[in-house]
Amino acid sequence: MILIAGIVSEDPTAQVIESAEALGIDFAVFNQRDAGHYELHTSLTNNCLKADLCIAGQWIDLMALDGIYVRMMPPETFPDTYVNGTRHSLTPDMKQRRFFINTVFSQLTDFLPVRVMNRPEAMGSNFSKPYQLATIREIGLGVPATLITNQPAAVNAFEEEQGSLIFKSISSTRSIVKVLDASYRTRLNHLSALPTQFQACLQGHNIRVHVVGDQLFSAHISSTNVDYRYAHSAGGQTTMYPVELPERVQKQCFALSKQLNLPLCGIDLFQTDSGEYYCFEVNPSPGYTYFQHEAGLPISDAIVRYLSTGTAR
Repeated sequence: MILIAGIVSEDPTAQVIESAEALGIDFAVFNQRDAGHYELHTSLTNNCLKADLCIAGQWIDLMALDGIYVRMMPPETFPDTYVNGTRHSLTPDMKQRRFFINTVFSQLTDFLPVRVMNRPEAMGSNFSKPYQLATIREIGLGVPATLITNQPAAVNAFEEEQGSLIFKSISSTRSIVKVLDASYRTRLNHLSALPTQFQACLQGHNIRVHVVGDQLFSAHISSTNVDYRYAHSAGGQTTMYPVELPERVQKQCFALSKQLNLPLCGIDLFQTDSGEYYCFEVNPSPGYTYFQHEAGLPISDAIVRYLSTGTAR
């Protein structure tokens, strides 16, 4: 049996559930919204962990699962916190219980001797883009010329050296990648309050890679916008299709997944017009369904198959 944990109405989690059903793989669902109604028993005796979860009257031995898909959200940010602009209130006791069960279960996934996509401890690497860049460089993938600074003068000097620049956040918080044009250049004085990452603006196209255990799925992306994720909302267009990467780059992507202890990850690559490959960052909890639908990549099926075929870490 595999366990699927998250908000069941969110597309990536819903798609894993759909794949498990279609493939006939035994599964249970840890719905974070309903966690206040669950029972979770844990014990540690002679350095031996025991953990059991009860969902709708069914007790599940967490130590005996084949694998767990984890895409959990902070309880305070649940989509059902607000309904039609009005706060959806729970009793204080139920809110506290739901928060507690969610928190303890999430922490447990770091220790369970089963396959997990992905353990919270490993996903922590996403909180620092500079750390990720160092790891990317270590395994041999190219990294664009990068400056992290809160000094406008440093940005100006970097731009003179590199030419056109893009900029984005250095934290795990999603930000829209922008070109440093005249309108943003006038706001560089705000950098003192918010160190920002600047990179050389490469010419070519994006490639999104999803590593799922020992499988790799790649999508060639063409877009009218620098940040293809938001092209449609900005009046632009994005198209994508499956692409086969050179063996060397595939091996580097697998090595990056292993180095970061992320059996499931979304790797943002860029191929320049001259054929060079660069890597921007690694997403430890990828919203893969956008690429699955647009490029026809069977990522959710691969997730379910990986989790159901063994208990190795």
